[in-house]
Amino acid sequence: MSKLKIAIQKSGRLYEDSLQLLKDCGIFVNNGKDQLKVSVENFPMEIMYLRNSDIPQYLEDGVVDIAIVGENLLVEKQKKINIIQELGFSKCRVSLAVPKEIETNDLSYFQNKKIATSYPNTLKKFLLENSVSADIHVISGSVEIAPNIGLADGICDIVSSGSTLFKNGLRETVTLLKSEAVLAKTPNLNQEKELILKKFLFRIQSVLKAKNSKYILMNVPNTKISDVSKILPVLKSPTVIPLAEEGWSSIHSVINEDRFWDVIDKLKENGAQDILIIPIDKMVI
Repeated sequence: MSKLKIAIQKSGRLYEDSLQLLKDCGIFVNNGKDQLKVSVENFPMEIMYLRNSDIPQYLEDGVVDIAIVGENLLVEKQKKINIIQELGFSKCRVSLAVPKEIETNDLSYFQNKKIATSYPNTLKKFLLENSVSADIHVISGSVEIAPNIGLADGICDIVSSGSTLFKNGLRETVTLLKSEAVLAKTPNLNQEKELILKKFLFRIQSVLKAKNSKYILMNVPNTKISDVSKILPVLKSPTVIPLAEEGWSSIHSVINEDRFWDVIDKLKENGAQDILIIPIDKMVI
């Protein structure tokens, strides 16, 4: 039977989250950090641990079938690779930054300036689109020190929390693109592997839906069931269970975590009491 070959970053910020996603999907992997290739026993999958910068080329060449990779890397490498699922972790942005004493946030600051970056293609395209001419210095690592040693007037690099910029006396000014971990696939995948990928993608989507949702239950007077039900942004309709105390019922539903605080006051105003919010492990629709 064919095995789906998936590439995962060998080390770095995507490594732990990628393995956790596989675990949440019921795919258990022995620690293969010091190995190039590891087979999975309980799913038709083979994991390849690769350098982050090599993954787009491996995908394009069909050496691996799918990969968990940062969207920013695919943009930088300019590969025509299909992104099939955004994964919601390792969120970051590619941004321009300047020494903190520079007061302007205007892009025109970079006109005829020197910019250090590990993302020359992304930067070049952005500057061209915005009619800014600058001297791009390509650096493979520690881009943040470039202004301090007089190599550049500013930088273009990945920003997550911004703490690294702050420590190096820099501040973020302009965002070129936003990125997160994505599941990407090779352009040519045979039918058998497409079926395996479909099963894997189903598991991923079930996990992601659960992470963004919470199980909610509350006690509500029977006279208020209709009003409370209209407030809840449910999948179909809430479950209503009569309580031992006459005139009361327990309402169970699923709610998007981001929406909870928007509706909590309305629920209470309409008589909801003893509201409980419970995490969901998996959610299959």
